[in-house]
Amino acid sequence: MTAHRALQLLHEQPELAELAAYPFNVDIERTDHVEAVRLASGGPIEAIAGDDGGGTYFRCPDGAILYAGSEGEAGLIADSVDEALETLIGLPCWHDHILLDPDAGDAELAAEVAESEEGLAEYYGPELDADRVTLLAALGLRRLPPAELVRRLHRAVRRTEPDHLLLNAEELCAYAPLTRRLRVPVHEAVLAPGRADLARLRARAADASGVTADPVRRATALRAAQYDRTPADLPGLRELLLAEAASGPTGDLRLATVLVGLHGEPADHALLSSLRDRSPGVRALLGGFPDHPEGLQAWAAALDESKHGGRPVDEPPVSWARLARRQGRTELARCILIRLLDAAGPHDTELLPLLAHEFARLGDHPQAARAEQLHAPAGSVAARP
Repeated sequence: MTAHRALQLLHEQPELAELAAYPFNVDIERTDHVEAVRLASGGPIEAIAGDDGGGTYFRCPDGAILYAGSEGEAGLIADSVDEALETLIGLPCWHDHILLDPDAGDAELAAEVAESEEGLAEYYGPELDADRVTLLAALGLRRLPPAELVRRLHRAVRRTEPDHLLLNAEELCAYAPLTRRLRVPVHEAVLAPGRADLARLRARAADASGVTADPVRRATALRAAQYDRTPADLPGLRELLLAEAASGPTGDLRLATVLVGLHGEPADHALLSSLRDRSPGVRALLGGFPDHPEGLQAWAAALDESKHGGRPVDEPPVSWARLARRQGRTELARCILIRLLDAAGPHDTELLPLLAHEFARLGDHPQAARAEQLHAPAGSVAARP
């Protein structure tokens, strides 16, 4: 990774490095982390500084700065070295500020930051703020309002997963989030492109045909429609249904059938009847289909309750990992699976083989082996060459 001007200045000017280390707790002489770590993606990271609590600041391949604490927690804090130093110097008590409400007003956030710095100033002295101004100016950095720094910090933390997930390099388990409150739920991350495509279908946008033509975009849009149902969606759902019917008896076809059938339109009963007649597989997939239009809505509701549902949090996380993999979002799928594996134990006899299989499909054979070893009875795992 290339050198950076602000870091270079800290290395070249000991007085600046000393000021950064105390009171702002950015020590460029501390670059040895408590254990070997790596990104789940396999990308290289470079330790650039540490703090007095045993934490380490790492620069990632995209230039973002990842903080790893000594207690096994990690998260992005900035998109670049400059932004990280602006935050760390501007918010020396930043660990406390990730618990603040970023939607609070500027004055409230500034008061919270000032209160947290009072204790630091008691030990360091009244020159804390003057030294902050001196250090930022010497490094060519900006002094930003506390509220802006807090909100920027929160945005960075929320972007940690999936691309910046940190692992213990030997055990391959993931570091915990800096705060779980700022984690984006996995279903939100996976559904995001589907929601955008659903909006295209609703607006009858010119590029909506690309949604129906692409099986992965169809699948994601159908999931989005599953959890955001409106009567106005019926025309778009019919298009998704007809396009998916060409793929045969898939789970996506069943979902499309249910979403269309829930509207109970007689014309859709005839449409679905004709689709069932095309293939024995589709007929089996849609078992119990009513003979008359009057029963369509009740049939769809029963199938919906048994196979689908209206809350994404009730969906098995492995399902979201599979959809992320289909979307080509390998790191998101890997992140979901690693979190599941970290929370699993030998008693999860159904989940562990499934995780091993999903890791293998991603090409992550070390994680697949970890799942296999956890699943196998003690002492029964053969040594690997």
